[in-house]
Amino acid sequence: MNTQPSPNSLKIAYIGGGSREWAHKLMMDLALCPDLAGEVLLYDIDMDSARLNEELGNWIQGQPGMHSRWHYRAVSDLKITLADADFVVISIQPGSLELMASEIALAESHGLFYPVGDTTGAPGLSRGLRSVAIFKMFAEAINAYCPDAWITNYTNPMSICTRTLTRVAPRLKVFGCCHEVFATQRMLAGMAAQFLQIETPPRKDIQVNVLGINHFTWVNQARYQGRDLLAVLSDHLEEKGSLRFYTQKEVESWNDWFHSADLVKFTLFQRYRILAAAGDRHLVEFLPGFIVSPESLFKWGIIRTPVSYRISRWEAAPQKIRDWISGTSPFVPESSGEEGVGMIKALLGLGDIVTNVNLENTGQISNLPLQSVVETNAHFSRDSVRAVVAGALPRAIAAMINQHITNQELIIDAVLLNDLDLALQAFINDPSNHLPIDSSAALFQALVQLNRDFLPVPEMANNRVQNAYAEAK
Repeated sequence: MNTQPSPNSLKIAYIGGGSREWAHKLMMDLALCPDLAGEVLLYDIDMDSARLNEELGNWIQGQPGMHSRWHYRAVSDLKITLADADFVVISIQPGSLELMASEIALAESHGLFYPVGDTTGAPGLSRGLRSVAIFKMFAEAINAYCPDAWITNYTNPMSICTRTLTRVAPRLKVFGCCHEVFATQRMLAGMAAQFLQIETPPRKDIQVNVLGINHFTWVNQARYQGRDLLAVLSDHLEEKGSLRFYTQKEVESWNDWFHSADLVKFTLFQRYRILAAAGDRHLVEFLPGFIVSPESLFKWGIIRTPVSYRISRWEAAPQKIRDWISGTSPFVPESSGEEGVGMIKALLGLGDIVTNVNLENTGQISNLPLQSVVETNAHFSRDSVRAVVAGALPRAIAAMINQHITNQELIIDAVLLNDLDLALQAFINDPSNHLPIDSSAALFQALVQLNRDFLPVPEMANNRVQNAYAEAK
């Protein structure tokens, strides 16, 4: 920023302003923060959702216990949304949930069973292709209308989306946020309480050194008040019966699509002596051999999250908002536990923080490619985000991550260079893909057809991404 904005007159441009999770978290955290005020412009191709969030955000401001003053406004014009914004938040669903369901179903028809399907593997890389096309538009618009703004990305595939912004407009100030590491900190806090016989410490008190890429992130140091928690974990896993396989009946009885038994995480720790810091549902999508069948996943304590569940949750969200506003359901103001508002405060000079984020690699991880988007801790201060030097990954882990980084760059190049052969190379190169080349190509072509409206390839008609950009300009 050339001129430091006033904390009392901020403009936040929210791309994906109809969001039914991240936008609500930001609204609540802003309302509970007495140090900031201003306006939030909500841009979305789904204007009904954006208008409902406008109503919710302004309604929250009038509730007891709110400490700040914000005005929310739904806007259909991207230029107006972005013009002179101090901060930009991006949390979109790149393509419909129905499209996501079709991609996952296609992968399953080829014997590839992904528990999540939003980051890597066949459905994740397919999602990445259309995300590059969409984020290219965002990058050009932000660079034109608010080039000095700080940009927070919450959208998956995190690495591909975040990297696309600065591939298209290198001077943009971008970082990506994910809370997977928070869950690992909470797991370590619970372990500290159990084995050190103490009260469970707050997540933030678990000091971790983070290194890797999003959803394939690792921790090689974890301490609480000087105590080495990885040594405690190692001792625990040496105990007989600490790890075991699961049955389908057990996994389904949990009645929780997001429960993690941490069996993959702990088995990797035993083999590599470094702790994976993402949930097992994500980890298995980065590795060979896990997603070959539902039975294999059940064995490791993993169940696939059906997209039908995501759709039903999406459809139910508006009524939840209306019930709050009407008083039918109680509204309980509470912090989301996310750190987005803390980051904004730090960038405004209102107190430094250190937390994990996704940034281009300038050397913070010494054996991963420079400029690739990596996840480490970073120090936030006045108009500054500086990556904390994390060191080197074990060679075997670095080799796996480098393969994924290569695939991410190929996906980005495929769209920016209009060369889908590069994307096919990424599909064939994906570690979770056990298909021969001809079957990989057939799956890839089917996925490309699903995404034909998004991909800016000359021979593809009805390109709504470019049409939307023309309207925004």
